[in-house]
Amino acid sequence: MMAEEDILYPSRDKRRIPMSIFFKNARLIFKLDELGSEIAQIALPAALALTADPIASLVDTAFIGQIGPVELAAVGVSIALFNQASRIAIFPLVSVTTSFVAEEDAIGRVSPEAQDCDEYLETVSTASSEHKELIPKKGTYENAYKSSVDSFDIVKIENERRNIPSASSALVIGSILGLIQAIFLISGAKPLLNFMGVGSDSPMLTPAHQYLTLRSLGAPAVLLSLAMQGVFRGFKDTKTPLYATVAGDLTNIILDPIFIFVFRLGVSGAAIAHVISQYIISAILLWRLMAQVDLLPPSIKHLQFGRFLKNGFLLLLRVIAVTFCVTLAASMAARQGSTSMAAFQVCLQIWLATSLLADGLAVAGQAILASAFAKKDYGRAEVAASRVLQLGLVLGLILAVIVGVGLRFGARLFTDDVNVLHLISIGIPFVAATQPINALAFVFDGVNFGASDFAYSAYSMIVVSIISVLCLFILSYSNGFIGLWLALTIYMSLRAFAGFWRIGTGTGPWNFLRS
Repeated sequence: MMAEEDILYPSRDKRRIPMSIFFKNARLIFKLDELGSEIAQIALPAALALTADPIASLVDTAFIGQIGPVELAAVGVSIALFNQASRIAIFPLVSVTTSFVAEEDAIGRVSPEAQDCDEYLETVSTASSEHKELIPKKGTYENAYKSSVDSFDIVKIENERRNIPSASSALVIGSILGLIQAIFLISGAKPLLNFMGVGSDSPMLTPAHQYLTLRSLGAPAVLLSLAMQGVFRGFKDTKTPLYATVAGDLTNIILDPIFIFVFRLGVSGAAIAHVISQYIISAILLWRLMAQVDLLPPSIKHLQFGRFLKNGFLLLLRVIAVTFCVTLAASMAARQGSTSMAAFQVCLQIWLATSLLADGLAVAGQAILASAFAKKDYGRAEVAASRVLQLGLVLGLILAVIVGVGLRFGARLFTDDVNVLHLISIGIPFVAATQPINALAFVFDGVNFGASDFAYSAYSMIVVSIISVLCLFILSYSNGFIGLWLALTIYMSLRAFAGFWRIGTGTGPWNFLRS
């Protein structure tokens, strides 16, 4: 009978077809072995933290929906714009930070006292070729240990706080990007809303402008907190971001009815409540991070901005492609009128909130795989990728049932408008049926990010975006509201296929699956 380690880490000569990774050890999918426990400890808090903000947005949507369909549609356009700007600015930073911190932390934990110089240098030199390019080694054999540490710019310190260059870099970049985003959205609010289909004669313009301007004041806190979440994910600590996010979002939920109805501030009150919650989240995370990491690097060169810029630019291209499709869909819904936009906003918030549960698995996969690839532990990389992908499919199927049933009965929580409810009922089958596709797409992203396959992720998404945009234009004009969701279904299917193709063909960093 095979030992458990033989099942989890099979020898390389048994790996012949890369596509078999999707079915490997499927009977162990729910087993809480060492790998299963690690995935659960990272994924569950991460999923809860990731969905906390969309849930808070859903609460915002529910409260604003009680004001009227015009206000609901206006806030929907503003949120789409704000999210587009935030994701363009922060998604590349968070993804790169998680991988870099996981790599640096994994190598930094190798104890030089426990092994000789040759063994340590071998561990460092086993990083993938892309990691070598990002973090070049330097020095001689006699100084191998010192050079290896310097190559990752990890400086050992006497106290309990670690010096992780990527953490310091992420905070600096996140703060700067947050200020730029706030200035950009506040100064360009009206032109941006006009671009989204909210014209000067639209009843949505005033509430949309109020909400977007006020919520933009929280952009620095949003980007800084998300950058710090990337650091904690790299440490495989997703509980701290969860606690901070829950504290902030509970504040938002409590303040919403007070500002909206008691103080009669309407959509402005909802925006103010959201901004306060974001600064609370940022303050909690900064406090906790300062206790674990020395955020002041020995010198400017240790910040390694070049590493972030090189890979961040690739992911910037990717996130523009990813979010442009959703933002364009929201713009087209707005052009169809406030009723269509209100229904689209409700369906979209549900669609994103539930799908982001799978992002918890993506975070777990990225952190575990980044560590495994840094050590060149391909056996663990293969098994971890297989497990999170299988769990993603199961999660998507469960979500499809929950959303299909729940949204049909819960739509009235968001609005009482008969016309809006009718359009929501049309969108429900698409929102529910795409859950398995969405879950796989998100998990594939995390797996490929863990392998530092940033270039493929960027270029493949650009191709997916071009095809999806064409589908949006064609289907929205020919089929209206239904066409929007048909196009979004195609978009997510292509995203999932791109991830499937890379791993299934055993190309790029996954070529070890062919051996």
